[in-house]
Amino acid sequence: MRFAPSPTGPLHIGGARSALFNYLYAQNRQGSMVLRIEDTDLERSAAEYEQEIIDSLTWLGIRWQEGIDVGGGNGPYRQTERLDNYNGYVEKLIREGHAYHCFCTEEELEEERRLLMEKGQIVKYMGKCRELSEVERNAKREQGLVPTVRFKVEQNKTIVVNDLVRGKVVFNSDEIGDFIIVKSDGIPTYNFAVVLDDHDMNITHVIRAEEHLSNTPRQLMIYEALGFDVPEFAHISLILGSDRQKMSKRHGATSVVQYREKGYLPEAVFNFLALMGWSPEGEEEILSHDEIVRQFSLDRVAKNPAVFDLDKLNWLNAQYIKKQSIDNLGEMLQVFLQKSPHWDAVRTLDDVSFSVLIEALHDRLVCLSDVVEEIEPFFAFPVYDGEALEMLAQEETRQMLAAFLEHLPDQLDLDLARSFMKGFPKSVQLPGKKVYMPLRIALTGKRQGPELPFLFTVMGPKEVRRRIGGVRGKE
Repeated sequence: MRFAPSPTGPLHIGGARSALFNYLYAQNRQGSMVLRIEDTDLERSAAEYEQEIIDSLTWLGIRWQEGIDVGGGNGPYRQTERLDNYNGYVEKLIREGHAYHCFCTEEELEEERRLLMEKGQIVKYMGKCRELSEVERNAKREQGLVPTVRFKVEQNKTIVVNDLVRGKVVFNSDEIGDFIIVKSDGIPTYNFAVVLDDHDMNITHVIRAEEHLSNTPRQLMIYEALGFDVPEFAHISLILGSDRQKMSKRHGATSVVQYREKGYLPEAVFNFLALMGWSPEGEEEILSHDEIVRQFSLDRVAKNPAVFDLDKLNWLNAQYIKKQSIDNLGEMLQVFLQKSPHWDAVRTLDDVSFSVLIEALHDRLVCLSDVVEEIEPFFAFPVYDGEALEMLAQEETRQMLAAFLEHLPDQLDLDLARSFMKGFPKSVQLPGKKVYMPLRIALTGKRQGPELPFLFTVMGPKEVRRRIGGVRGKE
């Protein structure tokens, strides 16, 4: 197995899903995975994207046995470092009549495309340079023309892709045309380099996105011309947005790093990506890394497009957050808490109060970054809207708040706060709804939020008295 991204941007969520399926298939079959970088797009490739891809895959929990960062016996693992490997194969194809030099200029090719489109014909290269003599080729070189190398496609040939996901897919070579395998700058094209790399690295299975299916007949012709064994192919469906259009920025975050920065847990994203296009054996959707590896098979991968369901990812992430211990969650939240305007107040909390704060948020977080908003009620002095002020001005509420201040202990821990709040409504002979909502609004200005005992414990009696005293001062 191999994953071979181009370092032209952050790792897309679709690329991560392809990497994951390769990893799962390899792990399930006790195979090996290779991480190869296809960086022949010299203008767009960048070292920082290469590192970001490595970091994102590592964060997800995807491991490889060979690759750019770990080495191995089939390197180098960057295409630009393998250019010398390709030359002999190019010469072999030309020598045996499977490829030829093409001197057509961009202007000539564009004119050919235009004429074919006007006639309603398939746009493909029509073979102008296919049968040039040696004399004609030399004359072209003397004119200063630098050739590309094109693969000579056999006419009227049926090409069959036996796909492990899609079954038998048939192409006709007449719809393809002779295609470029080496550009005029000497850099091999994707379709050529990928065949040579997969062969030299002993790749037996290729799992990749459906959009590569149209490249496969070209690659099969190169495999055949060079006498290589053909790997087994599996083309997995595209990922669509909620509107069933191809996933793009308009659907929200599209790269793995964006989900990481927002505070999604790697286990949740791993689980979510595995379920996009693959179905486990039972109804359970929250599956461990090892369970997904154990169950994974290509015969349970769907042909239909996978829809990126953000609500489902959010639900999964919330479940994984709830599974964390208070100590682990506190550690995870540190980097996000530091972005809060209340960080100074948070870091002055003693260990017990900090643990109570994390426990209060434990079941309320969808993403770790939500903590910035969720801690507001604990540390921001409340702002009251008109409806809140109207409730707080009611005589019954004023009397309840006065009684609350009289009964509030001078020292509180979480157990005492819970016991106090359990008994207080009875002591003032009011139903809970006449106590809890007004108290919450008085303390936070909000109608929803963490349980009151959490608020009391983290704020401390002094701050609770200050806030409620402020409300009563408005009477």
